[in-house]
Amino acid sequence: MIETLSRDKNIDRRIIIEATQDAVTAAARKHFKSRENLTAIYNEESGQLELYAIKQVTDEITSPETEVSLDEALQADETAEVGDILYQPRQEGLEEMGRIAAQTAKQIIFQKVREAERDNVYNEYIVRVGEILNGIVKRFERGAIIVDLGKVEAILPRSEQSPAESFSQGDRLRVVINDVTREAKGPQVQVSRSSPELLRRLFETEVPEIYDGTVVIRAAVREPGDRAKVAVASNDPDVDPVGACVGMKGSRVQAVIRELRGEKIDIIPYSEDPVVFAANALSPAKVSKVQIIDFHRQQLEVIVEDTQLSLAIGKRGQNVRLAAKLVGWNIDIRSEGDMKREVANQMRALLSDPNVALTDVDTINPAYSKKLFDAGITTLDQLANSDVNDVAGVLDVSFDAAVALIEQAGLLIQANAPAEETAEATEAPIESTAPETEAATVDTEATPADVASEPNPDATESSADADHPETQAETQPADGDVAEEPAVQDESGN
Repeated sequence: MIETLSRDKNIDRRIIIEATQDAVTAAARKHFKSRENLTAIYNEESGQLELYAIKQVTDEITSPETEVSLDEALQADETAEVGDILYQPRQEGLEEMGRIAAQTAKQIIFQKVREAERDNVYNEYIVRVGEILNGIVKRFERGAIIVDLGKVEAILPRSEQSPAESFSQGDRLRVVINDVTREAKGPQVQVSRSSPELLRRLFETEVPEIYDGTVVIRAAVREPGDRAKVAVASNDPDVDPVGACVGMKGSRVQAVIRELRGEKIDIIPYSEDPVVFAANALSPAKVSKVQIIDFHRQQLEVIVEDTQLSLAIGKRGQNVRLAAKLVGWNIDIRSEGDMKREVANQMRALLSDPNVALTDVDTINPAYSKKLFDAGITTLDQLANSDVNDVAGVLDVSFDAAVALIEQAGLLIQANAPAEETAEATEAPIESTAPETEAATVDTEATPADVASEPNPDATESSADADHPETQAETQPADGDVAEEPAVQDESGN
């Protein structure tokens, strides 16, 4: 039975023998309930288990269960001396042990064999972590899938399953060993269908250049069932790593995509430079510029065209998220339009300060700015309030050119002034002219009666002429007549 069990379970026979000895020893101690130090020993020659009581040879016995006298020991062994250990046979004890003791021994043997079997599984598969294996779906347990690998059963937890996949009992699948444990219950081998290692192993199976080491997969990231990115490099300058992985008309990569149930795969060239690597990792988007923001914190800023922004970010941020995992740096994506607006806002904020240095104003000739700065005119406000002659003398320009430069400084300050100041400046003249505006409005909307009631010198003269027709006739001579002075009458009428 020992030989058969050792062969069937692939366990060393010495392990089974030791398990049997321990089982019988424990059962004997439980059955006899004595203080004797009982032990069972397997006899290789006879193939039988023998029970012994272990006692120490002493001159004076104080504990008969664990000690034996020298005279008694000499009867069993002529070479016995004080201090030796004597094994006294208790073979009759085995015959006295009943069904309960045998059942106890059986349970212990099974437990020891199971432990040895699990140790064998652990030792065999712990060195195979990351290896791809073929399996068959055997059963389902609380969302997990039990996969039959041939020798052992492995567990495929829900967390290691791809959302795009579903299996039925008896389906064949390829899995990668994710972990091996020494747990007392349940499958010890944990496999995965969502690990990036599965992607690596599938490419290694499909691409001979990866298998022989010509092409190396530097990094691989996945969002199972949706998208994956693989960075590859070549150890041979004559071999294109991306082309080798894609294959003729995409045959190699399509085989991997079919195994992963349609998961999209981006294959990109690897680079040691994080700037170049990040630009490649954001494929299929085209990147305009990549710059390192913080090297120690590993932060990158990527600039793309406005039309490429949504493509670079990807659906729900998937593309940039996978690229950041692949590169190992934090990536911040911005559009060119946003950058231009930010630069314009920064320049506007800079110029809104009257104390801004002339050397920081791009719209002023740098040569003029330096000469004015050296002459003590250092800020935009000082230039706007400078004397024309002083500016013309410092720059050695004409009077009109100096005036134009001073006016330019004033316009820059006014154009970039904060909104509050601009509003106050605009409101001031409106308040000073308000009464006049109201009066003008009243005049334009006056009724005919109001206009007639107002005194008008011209209108008064016309009325007087109407009341004295003779005067009007005298003042307006007839055509062709010469105007004569009116006759002066005396008091008598002459």
